[in-house]
Amino acid sequence: MSVRKRLGTDKWCHDYFDGNGKRHQMLYRTQKEAKEAEAKVRMELKGNIHVADPNSITVKEAGADWLKACDKLERSTRDQYKGHLENHIYPNIGKTKLSKIGVPFVYAFLDKLREQGLSEPMVRAVRVSLGAMLSNAQKKGLVVFNAVKEMGRDSKKSDGRHKKRLKVGVDIPTTEEVKRIIDAAEAGRPRVFLRVAAITGMRASELRGLIWDAINLTKGEIEIAQRADAYGAIGSPKSSSGKRTIPIGPKAIAELREWKLQCTSRVFVFPSIKGKNKGGVMNHSNIIKDWWHPAQMSAGVTIDTGKVDDEGKPVLGPKYSGLHALRHYFASYCINAKEDNGLGLAPKVVQERLGHSSIVMTLDVYGHLFPKGDASAELAAAEAALF
Repeated sequence: MSVRKRLGTDKWCHDYFDGNGKRHQMLYRTQKEAKEAEAKVRMELKGNIHVADPNSITVKEAGADWLKACDKLERSTRDQYKGHLENHIYPNIGKTKLSKIGVPFVYAFLDKLREQGLSEPMVRAVRVSLGAMLSNAQKKGLVVFNAVKEMGRDSKKSDGRHKKRLKVGVDIPTTEEVKRIIDAAEAGRPRVFLRVAAITGMRASELRGLIWDAINLTKGEIEIAQRADAYGAIGSPKSSSGKRTIPIGPKAIAELREWKLQCTSRVFVFPSIKGKNKGGVMNHSNIIKDWWHPAQMSAGVTIDTGKVDDEGKPVLGPKYSGLHALRHYFASYCINAKEDNGLGLAPKVVQERLGHSSIVMTLDVYGHLFPKGDASAELAAAEAALF
């Protein structure tokens, strides 16, 4: 292999023979790029992992192959991946060959998504899908390395500094707000649903899939063993840790007893009561639109949307968009010290209540909410022992 200036052009090139003895010539804008590429190819050939550029498939081809590998996943998960590919990945980099995807390329792609108006959570979700697609291609020998994975290694140290911390009153409803929202909710199914969500921290999918047989009103326990996906299909919780038993208090028990007498379904606790799916799983968007947002508006838990009506008055909207806010509230309630009207639970117990797959996840999201020890008292004790 050698790097040289190509005659008659301002390009630099290097030639090499692949593992099958086939000659390849690659062109680059600068001598530096050519030398870096030559060194990379040399290492890949030595490790017998090189994929020549002409043999490399495109991102769109790799995406189609990845979706086939996801065939056994939940329909909602597959649809999410498909949406990332068709709406964001294919239009921007679909024709790009995998051999061209390096860390700088991925950074540029993600920046382009931000310029197109995608939210930061969506950019992260697309990045995860791109990484999973490259991982699938890597396993099949279609690409040498996963640039998204390498990028993750590079940014691990800085991730903690830039990760947004959940704030009470901004991302996490206050106890007063939760009380007002529940009291303002329509009596019966909506109010019981929101109360159970707030005092159990159950995911929306787990609440939608909740059945009466999973509730022990005598013991005051809810056994979580299933969930409903976006299409109403019943399946297992997100992880083995998702299967858990959660205690409930006397007020929730009383409301559930009363609601059970009124409920038309002997199967689902919060069934759909209209349409083709009457008696089946409640639609998630309907819960948000008909229960969660109206309850906030009635309770005055609102924010200024920045818009004005025909009379020039500010248009208010619900302060918290998704039901996950109640899960955040439950986590904070579990964490807060008893003197602050919380449960003061240990991190491991909080993890179990939330059904997180690992304590790392719990601490990653809620670690900053745990009370810190009295450092001054600890230092005083240490000084007394030393001096």
